Amino acid sequence: MKRKVCSLSLVIYEVKNVCGNPFTIFFSTAFPILMLFLLSTTYMSQIPEAIRGDVINQLFITMSMVVPMSIFLIGHGANYSQELEKDIPLRMNLFGFTHAGMMLAKMIANFLFLTAAFILYVVAGCLLVDVQAPTGRAAVIFIITIYVLAAIFFVISHAIATLVKKFGPTYAITMMMYFIFLILCGMMGMPTESFPKGIRMAADMLPMTYVSQEFGNFWRGGSYNFAPFLQSLLFLSAVAGILLFFGLRKEKRVIK
Repeated sequence: MKRKVCSLSLVIYEVKNVCGNPFTIFFSTAFPILMLFLLSTTYMSQIPEAIRGDVINQLFITMSMVVPMSIFLIGHGANYSQELEKDIPLRMNLFGFTHAGMMLAKMIANFLFLTAAFILYVVAGCLLVDVQAPTGRAAVIFIITIYVLAAIFFVISHAIATLVKKFGPTYAITMMMYFIFLILCGMMGMPTESFPKGIRMAADMLPMTYVSQEFGNFWRGGSYNFAPFLQSLLFLSAVAGILLFFGLRKEKRVIK
């Protein structure tokens, strides 16, 4: 039988799956916009006028991390684990669809949804709060960071779903990771500097911490040392790669 790779019809099918998840739509569109608006209106009156613009910029950057986390960590994990429970990937594999092709279609569909959700977030953010326009260099780095982190979250959630193969446990694990990341990386209004030393060390190992706490430093052209951020990005990528390795290994045994 001829093996089938990723196709346009398969991508369209996966786009419909993504758009059919109400939790993904809410947490990736309404939730970050709502948090941006609430935090900006709640705390801006307490911020000195001289640094108010920088604080708004950093808040805008911080809440943007919610978009890829919601789509790829929670949404994809929930959708794919439900498919695994119903043996849909196994049946598609028997009809000639490769695991790599199905995974690529899912990634493309989620990236298309991410692009739409991110554009909506940017437009809403500019309308609701006075976000300053970044420099061209900062904008490019920011966008690349969003998509790289999205790819890492995709691999993590895909691997967890493959290992667990049940919707309930998968959703519980990814949702727990989601809120741990929100709190640990200072995305819920708590600065990481106030954490105990052990928790702070764990936070420093996650790239979202640097995005949510420090990316505002170069938003308007300031200098920034990217070395710690890149090291944390490599660490999270390695964790995702290890999880995917064990997930694909388990999947291969099931197919055989």
